Amino acid sequence: MGNKDYTPITIGKDPDQDAWLTAFFLENHIDPFAYPYKVGTVEQTEFMVYLENDERYFPCSDNMFEAIMSRTAQQYLHKRYQYVYDKIMQMVNDFIESAYDRRFLTALIRIKYEHEIETSLIIPSRLEKRLCKIFLSRTHIENPYSQQKQHENRQAQKLLDSDVFKKALNHIDGAFQNIDGFSLDSLRKKIKEIELQRLLTMLCARDLWRSKKMKMPSSEQLKKTFKTRISGNGLAPLIDMIHIPKSKILWMTDESGSVMVDIAIAKFLADLGHIVVLAVKETPVFKKVSLTDIRTDPVLIRELETSHFIYEKTISKNRLVQRFKQDEDIYVISDGTKETLNLLLTSTTFARIFKEVDYVVSRGHDQKRRLIHTHFQFTRDIINISVDQNDAGAGHLSITFKPRHPDFINFSHKDLEDRANRIIYQMRAAKAKNMTVMFYSGIIGSIPGKIDVAKKLMTSFIDHLKTQYPDLFIINPSTYYEPGMDADDLMYMWEIVQTSNHIDIWRFQTTEDITASFALMKQKVPPEWIGKDATYSTGCTKEMRIAQKALETNPEMQIIGPSLDKFMRRDEYGVGSMYDQRLAEV
Repeated sequence: MGNKDYTPITIGKDPDQDAWLTAFFLENHIDPFAYPYKVGTVEQTEFMVYLENDERYFPCSDNMFEAIMSRTAQQYLHKRYQYVYDKIMQMVNDFIESAYDRRFLTALIRIKYEHEIETSLIIPSRLEKRLCKIFLSRTHIENPYSQQKQHENRQAQKLLDSDVFKKALNHIDGAFQNIDGFSLDSLRKKIKEIELQRLLTMLCARDLWRSKKMKMPSSEQLKKTFKTRISGNGLAPLIDMIHIPKSKILWMTDESGSVMVDIAIAKFLADLGHIVVLAVKETPVFKKVSLTDIRTDPVLIRELETSHFIYEKTISKNRLVQRFKQDEDIYVISDGTKETLNLLLTSTTFARIFKEVDYVVSRGHDQKRRLIHTHFQFTRDIINISVDQNDAGAGHLSITFKPRHPDFINFSHKDLEDRANRIIYQMRAAKAKNMTVMFYSGIIGSIPGKIDVAKKLMTSFIDHLKTQYPDLFIINPSTYYEPGMDADDLMYMWEIVQTSNHIDIWRFQTTEDITASFALMKQKVPPEWIGKDATYSTGCTKEMRIAQKALETNPEMQIIGPSLDKFMRRDEYGVGSMYDQRLAEV
């Protein structure tokens, strides 16, 4: 688990340490302000990581981060750096035949390697990515291990499709003690648990599919594999997970061969009624499974032919929820990265799915270091499944569980739908009393740091309208915000309300409204509010589009406010934030 003795670095006390920390983020190209188009915003990171005390997330284990920040653990760091260097050199030796090209690449990579590790600031996985990029760009070998990966996948699937495996998988083999003590329901649950556990233990059979020519194991050998020791605290939560109806599971795959077991487990879970999202790499990373593999490997193409692919890198919450509501059970996505796991570089789609699912299952030691061997806690329950080997080479399964942060507030789409329906009920009740229903759209978060002021402006003006028009039922969106809600949650909820056909007047905040609001509060208009209106708001721009669509089914609805042509200045929310993503650069 994470380092319980880890002490977070406090910013603002030691300028030298603060400078070293800043240099760490810059040197590893993971500073969202320096690299806004590559690194996810803090808000996007918070979809996945529960950050506390203004701490910054770093994509490595606590031990690695402390080694870099201490500036004294040179031996530890250089051992890890050397491992990366040797890994890249192995690739050069394996795939480059020309003696000249091999010497050239060796020298070039060595120069780059020595330059990168000079300050001892770089995370080994970032070093690996940079050195690997040199190899790929110079050789134009897009997927060096392609043939080996296809070979392992072919052999693994041959094993899983074999009669001997199917027979062993279905063999009772003393799995039930005192069967008379089971009810039919408990027996069905036990069968599911046994089957899942047997499939999991097949991850320890990797020596079979890694061999040049696989020798099909006997039924007895497979039964022995099924009895593989499982350590860690994660088996019980994993077993419990399969009994929760219609769970959504993000399953982060690892390497070739074992991915066929991942797919077999995904199909098993789908048959139980769960939704499984299989995550792969954006581009080839050694033997990790990537989008390139699932497009070119005949075995993967066949086994995933009924799966549904989400290729959008910035899918909206609304679209994602609608996808999950369809009669589909296995999805495939890219995490958007070109390295083992870096939550600062994942795609918006991956971050949103991470937040929307019920469980995240990660595979392999590389992911374990970044998710389990860290003090950071996450917004979802994390389960890691890894194969551990002793000195004699015998493997056993390690399954580790890390619960989500207890203070994380999650609004499921059902929560948001229920809230929307309660508002719709209020609108219907108002109409039953012959009241006119108005929806008031205005600036809430489009001026960063001024949310409280924006809410006061709206409330003051709406209270003023109510005194003038007592038969007007006005919906003030700012009063429905709850801690933990982000822009995605709010827009999902409000779109349900706005398309209900119960709005008589849809009023968009004008410059005059804002001026009147400050006057009602007996204040002068601050410079940042001068000239502002609903057209400045990303949310209002989206709502104007919804309003135009609502007119198709509710043509009697009135729209009051700035003209339609002025609403096109805003585009898309910064992920998780309440203002246009372009405003973050201003």
